[in-house]
Amino acid sequence: MPTDDDDLDFFRQNMNEAGVRRLHVNRANVQPTRTAATNAHARRAAAVAAPESADAPSRMSDGRVTPVRPSEALFFALPDLPWRTQQQLKRGAIEWQAGLDLHGYTLDEARSELEIFLNEARRQRQRCVIVVHGKSRANTAGYPVIKSHVNAWLREMPFVLAFCSSLERDGGTGAVYVLLKKSGQPD
Repeated sequence: MPTDDDDLDFFRQNMNEAGVRRLHVNRANVQPTRTAATNAHARRAAAVAAPESADAPSRMSDGRVTPVRPSEALFFALPDLPWRTQQQLKRGAIEWQAGLDLHGYTLDEARSELEIFLNEARRQRQRCVIVVHGKSRANTAGYPVIKSHVNAWLREMPFVLAFCSSLERDGGTGAVYVLLKKSGQPD
């Protein structure tokens, strides 16, 4: 039977061969790494730069999404978006320049219309738009399907900085303000 020192040497040798290196610092680095942010940024830019054809599938999810309640307020913001900008969007202080109403569309039609609308808004250098998704649950799913999918789709779009449910005057929890990256900003 090997001794404890032999076990320890055997363990260290195997870890070394596997590429595991000993840590010399006993504290976690809680600052985000530049390389991780740069890699994520590069992946997003490559996805947007990929040529699109009429036959190309949409980048937006059409699979299962997390259902949301009709009255649930939606909110999403990229981690590096300033708090002040997030608050301005929530208060409706950022004027929206265009709108899309998805009432009456099928799920596939809604996804296509949303993509076309947001791409056109980007081309026209619009900073903030509104998307009316509704909150109807007149379906067999028992939850607002379009609203739930819009919530998922917008999170997947590389040029969406943030979105949140609109003020009551603009549709309340049946619509979202969408903040887009400024034209010229990398996706």
